[in-house]
Amino acid sequence: MRRKTGIPCALRRVRWRSQTSKKAEAAAMAKLFESIGKLGLALAIGGGVVNSALFNVDAGHRAVIFDRFRGVQDDVVGEGTHFLIPWVQKPVIFDCRSRPRNVPVITGSKDLQNVNITLRILFRPVTNQLPRIFTSIGEDYDERVLPSITTEVLKAVVVSIQPQMGPLAFCCFMSVCPSSQARFDAGELITQRELVSRQVSEDLTERASTFGLILDDVSLTHLTFGKEFTEAVEMKQVAQQEAERARFVVEKAEQQKQAAIISAEGDSQAALLIANSLMDAGDGLVELRKLEAAEDIAFQLSRSRNVTYLPSGQGTLLQLPQ
Repeated sequence: MRRKTGIPCALRRVRWRSQTSKKAEAAAMAKLFESIGKLGLALAIGGGVVNSALFNVDAGHRAVIFDRFRGVQDDVVGEGTHFLIPWVQKPVIFDCRSRPRNVPVITGSKDLQNVNITLRILFRPVTNQLPRIFTSIGEDYDERVLPSITTEVLKAVVVSIQPQMGPLAFCCFMSVCPSSQARFDAGELITQRELVSRQVSEDLTERASTFGLILDDVSLTHLTFGKEFTEAVEMKQVAQQEAERARFVVEKAEQQKQAAIISAEGDSQAALLIANSLMDAGDGLVELRKLEAAEDIAFQLSRSRNVTYLPSGQGTLLQLPQ
C-alpha cells in the first residue's frame, strides 16, 4: 500500500515543479518586456528631445533665431543642420533665392491716357539684413513692400501729376519731389519702351534697397491702353494707310500721264519722219507697204479652209453664166 501511494505523490511533485518553473519563466519574460518597454520609452523621449533641439536649413535658405528671452538674434544661420534650445529658441526660415512676382498697375500717362502695366520682378532679400526685415516688416515682406513701391515708382515715371494740382501747389511739390514728374506720354511708352523699362528698373532698385531687397531683374511684360486710345490709334493708322493709298494713286496717274505724253511725242515724231520720207521719195514707199500687206493677207487666206480662191474667167467651174 505504501508503494502504491508513493507514486501519485511523486507525480504531484513533478507537476508542482513544472508549474513553478513556468511561473518563473513567465515572470522573467514579463520583467524582460518591462525593461525593454522602459528602454524604448527612454529612447523615444531622448529622440524627441534631440529632434526638438535640431533644425535643418535647406539649400538657398537662411534662418533667423527668435529667443523668448533675448528676442531676435543678429546672427543669420546658414545651410545645414543646427542646434537650438527647445521651447526657448525658434528658427524662422527665409528663402534667399530669386523669386518672380508680377505686379499689375493701372495708371495714367503724361497726356492723361489710362495705361495698364504689368511689371515682372525677380527679387531676393539681403542675407545680412534678414533680422531687420523680420523685426520691422515680417515674413511676408514681399506682400507688404513690392506692390506699394512698384505702384509708387511706376506713377513717378509715367503718371502726370501736373493737371491734378494748381500751379502754386505743383511748383511747391516739384521743389520737394522733383523726380515725381512724369517723363513719358502714351506714344513714348510704346516707341521708347526700353528706355521706360530701364528708368523704372533703376528707380525701383534704388527704392527697394531701403527695405533690404535686391532686384535681379525688372521688366515690363504687359502694356496696354484704354479702349478710347486704342480706337484712336487704329483710326489714325487707317487714315495714314488711306492717305498713302491716295498718294500712290496720284503718283500712278502722274506716271501714266507722263507715259502718255512721251508716247504721243514719239508718235508725232514718227509721223513727221514718215511725212518727210514720203515727200523726199514719193509714193513708192506707200506702194511697197500695200504690196507687203496684200502678200500677208493672201498668205493668211490661203491657209484658211473656208476660203476658196477663184481666178477671173473661171466661173464655168461652178456652172455660172458668163
